[in-house]
Amino acid sequence: MSDSGTSGTTRKHTALPKAQILIEALPWLTRHHGKTVVIKFGGNAMVNEELKSAFAQDVVFLRHAGLKPVVVHGGGPQISAALDRHGIVSEFKAGLRVTTEDAMDVVRMVLAGQVQRELVGLLNRHGPLAVGLTGEDAHTITATRHRPEIDGERVDIGRVGEITAIDTGAIEALLADGRIPVVSSIARSEDDGHVYNVNADTAAAALAAALGAETLMVLTDVEGLYEDWPHSDEVISRLTASQLEKLLPELSSGMVPKMEGCLHAVRGGVTTARVIDGRVQHSILLEIFTDEGIGTMVVPDEAEGEQS
Repeated sequence: MSDSGTSGTTRKHTALPKAQILIEALPWLTRHHGKTVVIKFGGNAMVNEELKSAFAQDVVFLRHAGLKPVVVHGGGPQISAALDRHGIVSEFKAGLRVTTEDAMDVVRMVLAGQVQRELVGLLNRHGPLAVGLTGEDAHTITATRHRPEIDGERVDIGRVGEITAIDTGAIEALLADGRIPVVSSIARSEDDGHVYNVNADTAAAALAAALGAETLMVLTDVEGLYEDWPHSDEVISRLTASQLEKLLPELSSGMVPKMEGCLHAVRGGVTTARVIDGRVQHSILLEIFTDEGIGTMVVPDEAEGEQS
């Protein structure tokens, strides 16, 4: 008798924390049910096998918890490696990859044929859920040539696009069918019949706004937006669009497209935009379903003072 009593007690002790975790998630599950969440997949989470697997589990969990996840990805490290193999030098100007015609062929091949395929495969281990597409498909993302300004002059950096239009029809059809769209950040050209390489942070933000998403989540390799980097590693947990706009000129070049994307998203009607640490396993679930959350959350100006 005593043995069975002990094992029963042990089971209660191990099961209770799990129940408490689930109960803590309940208000967040209720709040986010049926809502669209756009997740930009990048950084270490793209190259570390354990993190990739955890990311796929998180996205599938969101889907089964009643949310509608949409994944957008780039593939910087994989593109650089493939260009090296093809003997094409990687060059960057204004923080963007100079993309020649030859380089664009490689970019397209890597994003749609390698990174997307792997991610779709990881998600589909859990069921017939993920469908891959690029911005070219069904005119999902349209762009024109982007000429950044460097030292007061407009510079041609090749097949790098500036998004001019989003058509959410294909993505919305997939979401209505219970699928998880996985979108590669390539755009069709508005004017010359070619395709463009577009920044994945920018593409995710534009899609989030066009879809009327509840949340944009951008995975990075830092804990969030730092208060006073490099003098402090204190992370800003929450700020408004106006507060972020003031900070933008001081940010490091790598964070600029991510934070500009967050700003664009909340100004475009997305309820919250979050930059989270993709090096932490299950960071997506921690951010959406726990009271603490992690990373930095951007909210519209009028939302200040409301609970996220």
